[in-house]
Amino acid sequence: MGYVLRVRFASFFAGAAVASAGGFYFLHKDYKVAHQSMSQQINDFYKSLDGRISSLENLKEIEAMKPVEGGE
Repeated sequence: MGYVLRVRFASFFAGAAVASAGGFYFLHKDYKVAHQSMSQQINDFYKSLDGRISSLENLKEIEAMKPVEGGE
């Protein structure tokens, strides 16, 4: 009876270890995908912000180049 009990415990703990490793792999992969997605969103936001700032700076330079019309 002792041998059968040891085999059952060993099988149970081996299955628990495999399930734990599979769960850890799944969570790690999910974390990496979420991190990559957030990183991509932030990079897109900064590119958009940089483009808007550049266009405002260009507009400011163009307005500074226009001759000022004097009043009478």
